[in-house]
Amino acid sequence: MKIFHSINDFTSTKKTILTLGTFDGVHIGHKKILNKLTQNTENEKYESLVLTFFPHPRMVLQEHSDIKLLNTIAEKIDLLEKIGIENLVIHPFDETFSRLTAEEFVSSILIDRFHIQKIIIGHDHRFGRNRTADIDDLIAFGKQYDFEVEQISVQEINEISVSSTKIRNALLEGDMTLSNEYLGYDYFLTGTVIQGKQLGRTINFPTANLKIAENYKLIPKNGVYIVQSILNEKTVFGMMNIGFNPTVDGHNQSIEIHYFDFNADLYNQEIRVSILKRIRSEEKFESVDLLKEQLEKDKKTALLYLNKF
Repeated sequence: MKIFHSINDFTSTKKTILTLGTFDGVHIGHKKILNKLTQNTENEKYESLVLTFFPHPRMVLQEHSDIKLLNTIAEKIDLLEKIGIENLVIHPFDETFSRLTAEEFVSSILIDRFHIQKIIIGHDHRFGRNRTADIDDLIAFGKQYDFEVEQISVQEINEISVSSTKIRNALLEGDMTLSNEYLGYDYFLTGTVIQGKQLGRTINFPTANLKIAENYKLIPKNGVYIVQSILNEKTVFGMMNIGFNPTVDGHNQSIEIHYFDFNADLYNQEIRVSILKRIRSEEKFESVDLLKEQLEKDKKTALLYLNKF
């Protein structure tokens, strides 16, 4: 997949079949559109092109927006590449771009820059300054500039009834079953292993402390989770605590993973942690010994689940 970090950087000798959107999560609803895109370019006459934006438009246009995203840019790139998209344009979204009229967007970007043959779009898509143009306007532009418009019907979308917002809400409730079903994959965190307080080692539960560089990445509800990673080319399971370590009077949120049957130095390595299931809420225990007892119970719960998994 070719990646372009601005609309102005894009070049191609072929006409394109295009879709656009934020595609946060690259969930099963998104995949319905993206799969249509790749099916339209199977004869190699045209190239598939996804236009997406960063920062998320809400971060720019809503002054007090604290939106958290399901994917970092690197994660989104990885997910789109697996679908088979040929070209990805990640355009810096800013107020200047938001002020483009619908006709300016169509003529200067879709036609002059991307040379589109067809655009595939959701039935409720709006575009142009203040989002004033809709699907009917796009169809009219298609006739004017000679490109096709394929609309994803409301029936097709309603069959799935999935949105990034629904997935965010499920994660904030710790509902991994619903979020993973809507995503079509297990929600994951990507970060670097850093040195922590090393309390886990003293109670025979050593942990990898995960630092996520992107502060816009959505972290699920505090609690204990069953997780999976690929470490040294092997699938490894474990349990993860997201929270503040109240038993030892912690003050900052941390993400700590204890892997089962795994013993290797992970410091400074980037790892991906896929979240399978939430076990319980974070609790404050009267002593470290009681915490250890609970961790033993959590491990049994996790292993029981994994044996059925």
